Amino acid sequence: MRAEAAVIVVAAVAMSGLLTGLVRKLALSQGVLDIPNERSSHGTPTPRGGGVSIVLVASAALAALGLFGLLHRDLLLALVGGGVAVAIVGFLDDHRSLPAGVRLAVHFGAACWALTWLGGMPPLRVGAQTVQLGWAGSVLAVLGIVWTVNLFNFMDGIDGIAACEAVFVACAGALLTLIAGYASEVPAVSLAFGAACLGFLLWNWPPAKIFMGDVGSGYLGYVIAVLGTAAAQENSTALWAWLILGGAFFVDATVTLVRRMLRGEPVHEAHRSHAYQWLARRWGSHRRVTVAVMVLNVMWLLPCAFLATLHPDSAVAIVVVALVPLVALALAAGSGRRENGSSEALKQL
Repeated sequence: MRAEAAVIVVAAVAMSGLLTGLVRKLALSQGVLDIPNERSSHGTPTPRGGGVSIVLVASAALAALGLFGLLHRDLLLALVGGGVAVAIVGFLDDHRSLPAGVRLAVHFGAACWALTWLGGMPPLRVGAQTVQLGWAGSVLAVLGIVWTVNLFNFMDGIDGIAACEAVFVACAGALLTLIAGYASEVPAVSLAFGAACLGFLLWNWPPAKIFMGDVGSGYLGYVIAVLGTAAAQENSTALWAWLILGGAFFVDATVTLVRRMLRGEPVHEAHRSHAYQWLARRWGSHRRVTVAVMVLNVMWLLPCAFLATLHPDSAVAIVVVALVPLVALALAAGSGRRENGSSEALKQL
């Protein structure tokens, strides 16, 4: 990594940490607090909106990378333009609840913006073949970006988990891109983004002193989805590897959504039926669940993604091997299980 990129990464950690502290003070002074209710996983009023610091610092870091010639215009515009739009609609939703249709319209618009600047959906490696999906691939890519934006919002329900996941995926994605040997701008961009998330995590680690809010969670999902797509522009196996890296979130969110849809429950309605939420109540600790997810990431998903990168012909099979056990774990933990309104029942789970 060039010295300029290293300086930007280090500065992003420091600036994000400092800015998050300032946002927290402002939120406390203005009474911008997340008040616990029957659907909350926390029991103490906590400042929210800390994701603003991630958005501002990451955007500044990306601009700095662009100034030093480490980030080309197309990827810069894809990340900053769509990312800021997603963050703004999240910020507005944090302060006044927006209709789901409005949020989704912005998410779809941002996804289309990203694919336009990236030149569409890249070809995918399937076995020994490289498959160009054409317009169908672009449709799938838009849906994938929108789903990633929303699943990070769904999974940001306990202290530290979403920020930890973003740091892991960004840093691991950068590492795998370097291992693959492509002269890509993705590693420097991923590390700068991960650094901004890490600075925020210093305040969000359990017990959290501030929450990121929708302004941050949606932005995290958007940037990760766009970075994975950008990595696949040079390496047709990369998207499979990034899918594996984010497997803990993809599986829990998807299994929960499918089970709730099958029961006819409104998918946009707030709930606490994700596997990580059941575990947090069962174990009585946010920290234990967040650490468990990180151990799963490092000990299982990272080696699987590494193998997929080294053996591209087997990448799809490795995705299946990596994620199917996670589906079983999610179901066993309670992903998508019907909630019981009785607090006593929850204690017994």
